[in-house]
Parts: sequence; C-alpha cells; structure tokens
Amino acid sequence: MEYTRVGPGLPPVHGARAGALILGSFPSPKSREQGFFYGHPQNRFWPLLAALTGAPAPAHGDIAAKKRLITENGLALWDVIRFCSIRGASDASIRDVEPNAIPELIAALGVQAVFCNGAAAARLYARYIQPAAGLAAVRLPSTSPANAACAPDALRRAWGAALAPWLPGGANFEKL
Repeated sequence: MEYTRVGPGLPPVHGARAGALILGSFPSPKSREQGFFYGHPQNRFWPLLAALTGAPAPAHGDIAAKKRLITENGLALWDVIRFCSIRGASDASIRDVEPNAIPELIAALGVQAVFCNGAAAARLYARYIQPAAGLAAVRLPSTSPANAACAPDALRRAWGAALAPWLPGGANFEKL
C-alpha cells in the first residue's frame, strides 16, 4: 500500500475550559469520512466515555451528543497530528508529521492533564508536543478495534482510574 499525504485533521472539541485533554494520533479513514473523532463503529471510545461519565452512549452518527459528552464533562479532545503521510489507517506507518497547535490549546483552556489514546499517540505527543507543552502525557490503552487484546474490563479500569480526578463526580465506577 502506498503512502498518502492527509490532512488537515479534525478541529478540537472543547468548552471554554478543560481540565484534561484526550489525544489520538490522527483521524482514521472512517473518522475522516464521518467528520468526527473515533468514527469507526467498532471503536470503543464513545461507549467507554459514556460509561465512565454515566451518560447514555451516543448513537454512532450523533456528533452533537458526542460533543456534549466531551464539553459537559470538562474535557477536550483532539489529535496530535495536523498533517502526515500514512498507509491506510496504520498508525505505525505515520511519517512526515506536522503537529497540531496543542501547546497553545493547553494554555488557552487551562489543561492540567493530558491523556493519549494508545501508544502511537503517546509516542507522537512525546516527540512533537511535550517539549513545548511542558506537560507529560499518560498513555492509556487504545480504544481502537485493532487493540482487541485489551479486554473491555481492562480498558474501563485503566481509563476510569486515569480520568476519575478530571470528571465531575469522578468516573462512574458502578458501570465498570
């Protein structure tokens, strides 16, 4: 498969302030097609975040509900990369990176914690963003369907423990 130059990615989602920022690497082809983050119907991000916040899981195409899930819980959501060359949806193939303006977003929103959805996002954040942002990121297990080795319970425990201090009322562990 050939490399394709893609971008720009998606705009960030946030309210006026956000205590925590969740970062992916770059929108998948399904996300770019849908025009919103974690657009693959088998990605576990939206059901997971809904379970942690106690909110109903948004329907696959309900972008407004997904935005509310982020903003009403004091979170921000974006990707590390603005433009890159990539083969299909393979994060491992990413090269020729132009990062997003994440340090500026962190400063503008008052972000105090950064969480990366998977190893690729964490690696890219450490390389391209962390030196300028001054905040280390916590790497969380990827919610991607490609990370089938991470059982749903393990995913919920890891994300729940990490996000609890940043969610109003803590993470909803009753549903975990």
